[in-house]
Amino acid sequence: MIRHCVFMRFRDDVPSLDRQSIYRDLQTLCAKLPGALTITSGANVSPEEGMDKGFSEGFILDFADAAARDAYLVHPEHQEIAGRIVASTAGGTDGVFVFDMEV
Repeated sequence: MIRHCVFMRFRDDVPSLDRQSIYRDLQTLCAKLPGALTITSGANVSPEEGMDKGFSEGFILDFADAAARDAYLVHPEHQEIAGRIVASTAGGTDGVFVFDMEV
């Protein structure tokens, strides 16, 4: 299984409704992709002050395998959502941290 972790530093001027729309669209996309198992999103609630490096929100998506993850990455709907994420984060791609691990 591949765990795809994405953390964001949203700009302060990005409304909560826009953020929720991104998460909702990701859930809709993942519901129709073979091998996409679960998606969870939310705000950082860690008590370890400063350790988040400003990445205040994120989502974790589990895939059955690397092939399912790779199909997601090139999917046109993912590309559109990823573009919205980058446009909404502080510093563009600098405001996004992606980490995949095999579990």
